[in-house]
Amino acid sequence: MRTVEVVQQCLKPLAILLLVLPLTAASDQVRILQSNAAGDRVHIIDPVTNKVVGEITGVEAVHGVTASPDASRIYFSSEADDTLDVADAKTLQVVKKIPLSGRPNNIAISPDGRRVYVGIREKVGNNPGVADVIDTTSLSKVKSIRTEGPVHNLYVSPDGKYVVAGDASAGGYVSVLDTQTDAPAWSIQLGASIRPMTMSKNADGSTRSLFVQVGDYHGFVVVDFKTRKEVTRITLPKLPPGRVPIPTGSAESHGMAVTSDQKTLVVCSRLNNALYSYSLPDLKLVGTAYLSGRGAAWVTVTPDGKRAYVADPVGNNTLVVDIPSMKEVAKIPVGQVPKRNYTMVIPAGKSATQ
Repeated sequence: MRTVEVVQQCLKPLAILLLVLPLTAASDQVRILQSNAAGDRVHIIDPVTNKVVGEITGVEAVHGVTASPDASRIYFSSEADDTLDVADAKTLQVVKKIPLSGRPNNIAISPDGRRVYVGIREKVGNNPGVADVIDTTSLSKVKSIRTEGPVHNLYVSPDGKYVVAGDASAGGYVSVLDTQTDAPAWSIQLGASIRPMTMSKNADGSTRSLFVQVGDYHGFVVVDFKTRKEVTRITLPKLPPGRVPIPTGSAESHGMAVTSDQKTLVVCSRLNNALYSYSLPDLKLVGTAYLSGRGAAWVTVTPDGKRAYVADPVGNNTLVVDIPSMKEVAKIPVGQVPKRNYTMVIPAGKSATQ
């Protein structure tokens, strides 16, 4: 064999190694943020090990939780202080408490990280409800947008063009707010208090469907975002013989998420102590995970769509479900009454919080 050929053969393994190593080193990291409504901390979970790797402590009655796109900050709403609290993601110390219009509930961040929207759970002035708008550069409230009722749950659409706010009262309004004008765009009334929601998107990033849990309906409502109309209601399955329902806790159906590939919707059932998976866009039931906890309530999924993290506010655990097999694979002890949770992505090249 000629010398050149020998050298080429020797270099092949090195070339393969060089191709693989940068991909591994540059991959994003993920953390699950778990709030604790009756405790004084936010738990940070590593989904690789399913262990708690950090805590933000000394924060009472945390409701909603989210993070900046660059993973430098963690935001959470404090029902104890009527503030949006800002923590440094490296030190896990609160660096700012931003006064709000009233008692806050759920929060959401814009895709560019420039705004945090906070649902206010009470009337503000002459408004039946508002969403407070927080500028993340100045870390101050810059506006309150009118909604059709006090806001319990609030989300930003996939393309960042809208905020979708759910009415906490029996009025049952979903208020859609325009983020470009910071003004109401349209609303739809669904007849019962609005529980958790999630959205699917079209190929161009625009919002396709809005999925809404309402009142004590054991299922969810599907709203076509373009036509602004309800198209169907999906009732969750009944328990098979031998299984016992969970009679108390959060609403009967409480917590939903769509996987990033837009192929699967996962839905919590407190009543059945289960997580269900539906195919998208046809909404066919494809899987059931019966859980070891005492009532599924909130859920967030990993970016690869393989794991769901379900808050069990009665058992004080976060339950981990493998979505492809729909099997519970881990139980993580957290704080008192864990509620909302959020998937934080740490961009490649940045170090994790812990």
